[in-house]
Amino acid sequence: MILIADCGSTKIDWCLLNGKEKVAQIFTTGMNALLMTQEEMTQRIADELMPNIANYEVTEIYYYGAGIISDEIKSHVINALKANIPSATKIEVDSDLLAAARALCGRKPGIACILGTGSNSCYYDGEKVVDNVSPLGYILGDEGSGAVLGKLLVGDVLKKQLPEHLCEKFLKEYNLDRNKIIDAVYRKPAANRFLAQFAPFLEHNIEEPSIHRIVLHSFIDFFVRNVENYDNYKELPCNFVGSIALLEKATLLEAAKSQGITVGNIIQDPMEGLIKFHSTEA
Repeated sequence: MILIADCGSTKIDWCLLNGKEKVAQIFTTGMNALLMTQEEMTQRIADELMPNIANYEVTEIYYYGAGIISDEIKSHVINALKANIPSATKIEVDSDLLAAARALCGRKPGIACILGTGSNSCYYDGEKVVDNVSPLGYILGDEGSGAVLGKLLVGDVLKKQLPEHLCEKFLKEYNLDRNKIIDAVYRKPAANRFLAQFAPFLEHNIEEPSIHRIVLHSFIDFFVRNVENYDNYKELPCNFVGSIALLEKATLLEAAKSQGITVGNIIQDPMEGLIKFHSTEA
């Protein structure tokens, strides 16, 4: 049997396949391999995953995850998986970016993009990621992401760049004031997730010109500063995975059209695409 893992910092989506048949799908607490020791990952897999798959013989594992940035980290994940699933004779560990590319493009070349809490992109040749513009995080980059859209929205609210009724509506809806926002952004952990939570407000008010401008310009920035760095970007489909891409699909398509970019697939998460990729022959 094949075990596929789509691992983020918040949750892991595990899917067990018997050929093309989905046998089980399990959700466990997320793991960022950059921030956890091998021992911690081994224990979490033992505690949360193994009780759900103990009766199945897994022979292949394809693990895609946050924080897979070096061979050393990759080996820690492989060892954590081996310790729990010794029956696996093949274990591949790769980045969440390759997961996006395989889910979106299959075995065809294309540009694969992630638009969620953060953003990322790559040029994929149908087998591997061959070029990647560093996303740089929500302070220096991550254009078009939930965190950056939230940052732009909050900044415009606090600096009174939006109509008064929208500023009041936002603060009331989220029970916020200036002090609470400053505290959450500058003093508490996970400011990116705090800011990304405001994406639904943008979508619910997208007909407001000032809100539409925030979203459209951030997506255009994403294309200009990321996608347009890849050779042949106008000749290849530009595909997207992530909650922001799906939530703001209409505005994303508008931004792409303005830059002469053809959009291909837009999906919320990569698992279904990964199931298709790993259950079909190359």
